[in-house]
Amino acid sequence: MEQLKRKSEALNIVLNEKQLAMFETYYEMLVEKNKVMNLTAITEKNEVIDKHFIDSISLKKAMDVTKPVKVLDLGTGAGFPGIPLKIAYPNLQVMLLDSLNKRIKFLQEVIEELSLEEIDAIHGRAEDYAKQSGYREQFDICVSRAVANLATLSEYCLPYVKQGGCFISYKSGAVQEELEQSKKAIKELGGRVKEVIPFVLPDTDIERTFVVIEKVKQTPRKYPRKAGLPSKEPIGVEIKENK
Repeated sequence: MEQLKRKSEALNIVLNEKQLAMFETYYEMLVEKNKVMNLTAITEKNEVIDKHFIDSISLKKAMDVTKPVKVLDLGTGAGFPGIPLKIAYPNLQVMLLDSLNKRIKFLQEVIEELSLEEIDAIHGRAEDYAKQSGYREQFDICVSRAVANLATLSEYCLPYVKQGGCFISYKSGAVQEELEQSKKAIKELGGRVKEVIPFVLPDTDIERTFVVIEKVKQTPRKYPRKAGLPSKEPIGVEIKENK
């Protein structure tokens, strides 16, 4: 874990021995479980450290991670970025949401094995939980590394964010065109683009971008629409038909 420690320090993040041991255990559990179910295509240790662990905790570039804020990781998959964030910043209150129950069961095993507190993993669709009063507009921050159009992600994520909070999207490389396409959706959903933060992961040529969308007014109750529509028909985005 020396590589993880060194690269974290490059982000001005100091991980102690206990935290490094947690990352080690998480990695071992991830690789072992990946033998029987598809959690990640990336299993080589150095790659996991760069593309999953360091990428996840680099959220420090986009928000103040020292505050005890409520964070929702939507479409968490194998637990990224939520579990690395919780390990690196224990003060965060983290909720992991994913539509595949097998993944959630794995994440619950990780949480138990690492004795993590104030973190939970729940199974369900983003569209359904967003309609429930216990979740809608209850989070300070919603994060997502899901691979989807920004307009689609905004429809899934912004309903969970309280006014004054932010949806922060993890993106690869340049985002300008996608950002332009999603402007109408972001405004319609009660958000505004606060900041776009491009950066390179330490000691790599891997380009990443944080898109920080501030919640400035309530999201209309009709959003998110029923399952499938946000991805099939993103708000304000023209879908090109294949001829």
